[in-house]
Amino acid sequence: MKGMAKLLESFGLLLGLLIFFAFTAQAAEPIVIGVPTSLGFLEGTESHNSVLMAVEEINAKGGVTIKGQKHLLKVEAIDIRDAAPGVPVPEALLGIEKLILEKKVKAIVVGPFRSEALLAGMDLIAKYKIPMLATIAMAPDYGKKILENPDKYKYCFRVCLDAGYLVGYLKGSMEFINKEFGFKKFYLMHQDVAWARGTANALSGILKGAGWEVLGMDSYPTGAGDFSAALMKIRASGAQVILPIFDMPQSGILVKQWNTMKVPALLAGFISPLAGPGAWKNFDQKIDGAMNAIFEIGNIPVKKVPKSVAYYEAYKKRFRKEIESGHGPAPAYESVYILAEAIERAGSLDPDALAAALEKTDRSGAIGRIKFGKNHQVIFGNDPKETAIGVMSQWSKTGSREIVFPESAADAKIHLPPGMQPAK
Repeated sequence: MKGMAKLLESFGLLLGLLIFFAFTAQAAEPIVIGVPTSLGFLEGTESHNSVLMAVEEINAKGGVTIKGQKHLLKVEAIDIRDAAPGVPVPEALLGIEKLILEKKVKAIVVGPFRSEALLAGMDLIAKYKIPMLATIAMAPDYGKKILENPDKYKYCFRVCLDAGYLVGYLKGSMEFINKEFGFKKFYLMHQDVAWARGTANALSGILKGAGWEVLGMDSYPTGAGDFSAALMKIRASGAQVILPIFDMPQSGILVKQWNTMKVPALLAGFISPLAGPGAWKNFDQKIDGAMNAIFEIGNIPVKKVPKSVAYYEAYKKRFRKEIESGHGPAPAYESVYILAEAIERAGSLDPDALAAALEKTDRSGAIGRIKFGKNHQVIFGNDPKETAIGVMSQWSKTGSREIVFPESAADAKIHLPPGMQPAK
């Protein structure tokens, strides 16, 4: 009888342990983060990589704690192809909905590439109550819609800069160029997509009001590959600065044609293929003097912001290559940490609690200090101790990118490309 009692006692203990471990395993199921974006484009690929890296770092430390229980993070990605020419917005939204329904995601990071898809997707996010931290699409209307209907769109946030902040950085750099060289004539070239149109139109009006003469403004559909006609007009017009605004891969052709045609005007705007360190080799070392916006630091290391350097170097070590995108990867990396910290503050995955916790974000990270405004947009400025920050870089004769604006991050002065002289 005693033997039977001990056997039953052992069996009960074993059963209890099995129940405990089964409960623990269930309670500690991973938190699934969705990444729906254009994975075949550079910004999408590097943003996805950055999300994976952040998740690996967090999981290496045990994951995210909810009420004393550790949960690992898990990434599920889908290519919604919204950046590809001819892909309709409804098709991209179907991809987002598929990710939500099939993978049971608790939050979304990165999000649509195109602003048209991001804006249309807001109602989908509201329907399923899935917190989303967008890190690529830039239309200011995203923040406006949140302000107009904060209860419906409480789950929508954005970590990258929007087009309004980009206008501010480009305006500031143009004012600096005017101060340094006396230039007052410029020509705008932009991609025919929402964020680029909005940026170009805003800059045109703002710079006119600041005393600049706008000699022309041309728009190009996504996929366009010949800019020679505009460059001939620019040469004839006497423009001193070309202000390009493009995020399509084909926009690199503009740089090649600018160099081949020896157009005597400073390139100072944003051309996505010009942003990363590989551009020096890709363009045969013939881009000396070209200035390009880096939308968020971290995508370029800034010595005055050590966390931007740490992230950049960690990415290079993890993926054995440097970041080439000027926009997206660093905010994508930070969005995972923002989300993880918000989950722990909320102590829950309840979407309303999580949205409220996200609003309280105050983090020093790779893009500077990260806080959300009332429109759920991360606040950008010129002081990385107070806000997130973007910069203007310029290619040097030695093939390195030098930061020339703003002064809080600058490590060099603007120089003119070969053959150009100051106006004054």
